[in-house]
Amino acid sequence: MDASHAHRHHPVFCTVVPPHLLDKAARSADARRADLAQRTLERDSLLRTRRRVTAVRGIVPTLAAPASDEPDRTIYDAQHRTRLPGRKVRGEGDPLSKDATVNRAYAGLGATYDLFLKGFGRRSIDDSGLALDATVHYGEEYNNAFWDGQQMVFGDGDGDLFLDFTVSVDVIGHELTHGVTQYTANLTYHGQSGALNESMSDVFGSLIKQYSLEQTAEQADWLIGAGLLGPNVTGVALRSMKAPGTAYDDDELGKDPQPATMDDYVNTHSDNGGVHINSGIPNHAFYIAATELGGKAWERAGQIWYDALTGGELAENADFADFARLSTAAAVARYGEGGAEHQALQKAWSAVGVPLVG
Repeated sequence: MDASHAHRHHPVFCTVVPPHLLDKAARSADARRADLAQRTLERDSLLRTRRRVTAVRGIVPTLAAPASDEPDRTIYDAQHRTRLPGRKVRGEGDPLSKDATVNRAYAGLGATYDLFLKGFGRRSIDDSGLALDATVHYGEEYNNAFWDGQQMVFGDGDGDLFLDFTVSVDVIGHELTHGVTQYTANLTYHGQSGALNESMSDVFGSLIKQYSLEQTAEQADWLIGAGLLGPNVTGVALRSMKAPGTAYDDDELGKDPQPATMDDYVNTHSDNGGVHINSGIPNHAFYIAATELGGKAWERAGQIWYDALTGGELAENADFADFARLSTAAAVARYGEGGAEHQALQKAWSAVGVPLVG
């Protein structure tokens, strides 16, 4: 990736809980649930607008470039306010905090840094040692976590529909991967390119969880946000890569709308053209490729996805077919034509109904 492209990134505001899910909760007959969901939606809308204005002005974060392979993490506490970053509570190398949320955020940033460095030779989000900052205890009962183009931010959840957003390491990895995409292919956050953007975050979020737990593709649960849903919610996670559309089916949150194949592709104007919905299709393709290859999913399937994301040929407005073609080409380039990896990619994209043409 040439330097000129790396500095043309347009940061977008990316939340882990999609707006369609909060929209449903905001219509709850339970006044408290509806109010908290509405407050989260309003806060997200404000932040999204602010992010867009900042991007238009061309403001980019200052890059730090330490000459080591060690992460540079700082955790801040917003103390239930919304001013960022908040009060510094733990820096790189500092001892454990008495606050478990602080420690989970610190560990999650470290797990993400570790996979990208040891798995793919990438030094932090920007490949130049960018400092990793995160703020916890954002707002009051804020039901989301997000990457704002510069740092991670975690709400505490309401303890009812959602729990503390640091509980799932894959959620931390998901949001930080939006930063990796921002600094590489810079996929436009709308329609199929936006769904690819979301899918990249789910893929690498899941790999970070598998890497930290030393799981094989067969052992992994392939869920995004397992442990995040509250005790009263009928569901297991925000999304399932193994079986898109099955993560939850709840009176308050609705039914998981993700399709697994192009036959069920959802055309919608909401959620930036369904970026959190149709991401189920490339997510499922990755799951099929990874389980077909077996073993540790970050070693071959993950490497192929990383090569396709960072190789410089993935256009900002790429669609699913573009990524299918480039990822298959990446498998051939790294592992050879006609091998297990090439065949796994062909099988995966065929299974989800994305043609390998062009």
